[in-house]
Order: sequence, then structure tokens, then C-alpha cells
Amino acid sequence: MLTVGLTGGIGAGKSTVVRLLAGHGAVVVDADLVAREVVAPGTPGLAAVVAEFGTDILAADGSLDRPALAAVVFHDPERLAALNAVVHPLVAERSAELQAAAPADAVVVHDVPLLTENGLADRYDLVVVVDVPEELQLDRLTRLRGMTEEAARSRMSAQADRAARLAVADIVVANSGTTAELAARVAEVWRELAARADAAPPAADR
Repeated sequence: MLTVGLTGGIGAGKSTVVRLLAGHGAVVVDADLVAREVVAPGTPGLAAVVAEFGTDILAADGSLDRPALAAVVFHDPERLAALNAVVHPLVAERSAELQAAAPADAVVVHDVPLLTENGLADRYDLVVVVDVPEELQLDRLTRLRGMTEEAARSRMSAQADRAARLAVADIVVANSGTTAELAARVAEVWRELAARADAAPPAADR
């Protein structure tokens, strides 16, 4: 088994790369989906979040009101740290369960938007970074997603910068070209990942 952490800045095209890798046969563990799962209604995770932040962060149907919670933690590093202390261990545990359920010879790709920001690179056998210049990120966010330039720059500045992401990369997927060029590059990367998975010792031996 080969474990891969995949990340990239907003607008880089990470989701497209994940879909392409899944099409080649990768087992994908999506950190954002897992983060939603562990605080779904009725879970111990949601109960822990409510214990920390109160019932004001619940929607009328008892689910987590994400905008309400974001309003509490966005500008308060201490409250954000408190939230992370509840959620991150649950996400790590569930991600490990999903990885353990994969075939022994699988390439398991963990789609982790905040891999760099949270210092998670060492958790994986290697890290793949989807990379574009920052001016192209800005163009995509404003032109394709309809963001204002101010909003786009705010979202970009809230993430690790390009240099920090590239510093943790074992493999870089440049995505400044065409869709066909991206697909060809991902196919190259997949061949390398599959070869490494075949050569990797069983997880129990590592």
C-alpha cells in the first residue's frame, strides 16, 4: 500500500486531479467529507462540538450550522484551536479506518486541503501538490467562480502560500495548461504511484 497526501491551493484544480486519480484506480479519502461525517447528527463528534460551543451552532433540524460555527471561530484563533482539538483527532481516526479497509496493494490518496497548514506531510509516504501560479489562481476564482478580487485574495491569503506547499511536495502536478495536458500529467503520476505501491512493503512491516 502507498499512502499519498494530495493538496493544492484554492483554484489550483485539486478536485479534478483527485477525480482523475480515482479513475485510474486510486482509493480516495476525502478529508472534507470525513470532517462532515464525524460531526453528523447523532455522532459523538457533534456532541463534543456542542459541549464546547453551545447549542447556538446547531440548525433547526439538529445538524451543525456551519456558517454559525464559522462566525464564532473565524476571527478567534483560540476558539478555532478548540474546534480543531475536537474535530482533527476524529478525522484522523476515521481516515485511518478508511485507509485500513483498502486493498493491501492500493494507492490511497488522502485529499487534504489544509495538509500544509496543519503540518500533516509526514503522515503520508509522499505528498503530491497541484500547483498553479498565484495570478492564475486569482483569475480562476474571479472569472470561473464569480468571486470579487478582494474575496479571492482573502481566501488565498488564508491558506499556505505557494512556496510553502511546494516545500513539502514529493511530486508536483502543474495545472497551468489544458485539460488534456493535466490528464496526461496525472496519468504519468499514476504510473509512478502504482509502481511505488508495488514496491512498497506491507503496512505491517513499516
